[in-house]
Amino acid sequence: MLSRDEAMALLKEYNKEQNHIRHALAVEAAMRYFAEKLNEDVDLWGITGLLHDIDWEITQETPEKHTHVGAKILEEKGFPQEVVRAVLSHGWGICSDVEPQSPMEKYLYAVDELTGFITAVALVRPGKSLQDLKVKSVKKKWKDKAFAKGVDREVIAKGAEILGQPLEKLIEEVIEALKPVEKEIGLGEE
Repeated sequence: MLSRDEAMALLKEYNKEQNHIRHALAVEAAMRYFAEKLNEDVDLWGITGLLHDIDWEITQETPEKHTHVGAKILEEKGFPQEVVRAVLSHGWGICSDVEPQSPMEKYLYAVDELTGFITAVALVRPGKSLQDLKVKSVKKKWKDKAFAKGVDREVIAKGAEILGQPLEKLIEEVIEALKPVEKEIGLGEE
């Protein structure tokens, strides 16, 4: 398995857009947070989160290929099957029929879209920070269907459901997971 620095270099080999790198960093932070909480392999979960969308810039025009190209890249690079399968499963019901089974797969599925939504909520707040962001602010924006239209709320809700967690609790924990990396993901700047 690659080191975190090697994984970051691999991500940047395939992704040039700053927002894609920031999204990868956000998902990595959430995955590390939950791995630590569950006493799982923090580096394995983190690198899986970091590389989950490695193929996004290649497959944007053909979204049905998303996750499949990424899984192939990671397989060819010698990543463990559990990482390859997690990458495939985060597109479950969208571009993949691989259902999340393991805790790592379920969390990746649940936090992928949610990190983007929470980031979008923070960006419209004064100070653009997560430090004072509350669940109720996220839920208020959740109800506004015109806000962050590209975020699939159904996937997030289904993710919380497969984790057996209330959505509010998942939102709260993802906010906490992202706080330490807010500068790296483009937040907290006035």
